[in-house]
Amino acid sequence: MHAKWPSFFLLAIATIIAIFSIAASDTMIRPPAAGKKPIITGADQTSRYLPLLKGKRIGILGNPSSIIGNRSLVDSLHDLKINIREIFGPEHGFRGKASNGAKVADEIDSATGIPIISLYGPKRKPSKQDMDSIDIMIFDVQDVGCRFYTNINVLRNIMESCAESGKELLILDRPDPNGYVDGPILDMSLKSGVGQFPIPITHGMTIGEFARMINGEGWLPNKEQCRLTVIPVKNYAHDLYYKLPVSPSPNLNTQQSVLLYPSLCLFEGTMISQGRGTMMPFTVLGNPDLKEGYPFSFTPVSLAGMSETPLHQDQVCYGLDLRTIDGDSLRRTGKINIKWMMELYKAYPSKEKFFDYKLSKQMGDINKLAGTTAFKQQIIAGISEEEIRKSWEPGLSNYKQMRKKYVLYP
Repeated sequence: MHAKWPSFFLLAIATIIAIFSIAASDTMIRPPAAGKKPIITGADQTSRYLPLLKGKRIGILGNPSSIIGNRSLVDSLHDLKINIREIFGPEHGFRGKASNGAKVADEIDSATGIPIISLYGPKRKPSKQDMDSIDIMIFDVQDVGCRFYTNINVLRNIMESCAESGKELLILDRPDPNGYVDGPILDMSLKSGVGQFPIPITHGMTIGEFARMINGEGWLPNKEQCRLTVIPVKNYAHDLYYKLPVSPSPNLNTQQSVLLYPSLCLFEGTMISQGRGTMMPFTVLGNPDLKEGYPFSFTPVSLAGMSETPLHQDQVCYGLDLRTIDGDSLRRTGKINIKWMMELYKAYPSKEKFFDYKLSKQMGDINKLAGTTAFKQQIIAGISEEEIRKSWEPGLSNYKQMRKKYVLYP
């Protein structure tokens, strides 16, 4: 006969195994390029932050990009018996199943039984009641370094709730895959869901760095300060290539789409489809009226979880196939591409309607996306790229100087 092990002893063994499994992620990082040290995300450096969580009630803002190694941060910490009281889900939801712009409801996470509180439904920031249930908030999502990508808006809202409640915010930092600074500075009279801060289109900062900027520039209400701890990325510099291990959102489903996104998202304020409603979003551009001179075509359709009602649904669109463009070369130039906008406006037969499309009342037109009313008028007037870029000064240079105060990486 074999004696039965006490249940508490079995639990202790399981916990030790889980700790060793997750701690191993400090070294089990994706292989680096020859001769280079591996980039190690904040989340993968478990030995640096697990002691900060001991004996505390935890809230986590996360999505499918929140991972330790190749496993969900929440699932991993839950297995380690970390006391996760609440999960907060941004746009697309915690498990990433909702389409862009779709309202997300609260629910119970089927994998862990932890309540998921949506920040993309009736409320956009944790309530006082939510914050009373935790001692520390973890923020871990993969950003793509663009003003109109909503993660930095969520970050500001989380920081605001933490500041109001006196709770600490722990950011597990991740690289900015674009990493450069370019574009016009947002005119704050055009503040919207796709532009909340006086920054350029590509801000050249990680989430951890951007949080430092929010505090330092007094961008929280009444210039309140959030208690902030950042676990920096190891072996990272802004000019390094970083291939995302997980798609940051349903419509940025390839590395190429992430690298083209800063240039192609501007087309959301035009009648040109960016490939929503296909499996290649943000890598193609087209419109049904561009058949003349553009042999490449695609047809947007309704895709659940990606785009249920895409622009030009079920119509053949003609235009540019950018899937073969060297996206990393575009990143290394340090410039968004505005030539595609100039080309397609010139080719479009009904120019008076080119800028008619609005994604929504809150996140709409070209002026809000560009952050300035000048860009639309410059494209219409046929102004040269050089002159358009000159108009972004001195704001762009002033921003670059201000940014230096908050960077954590060379």
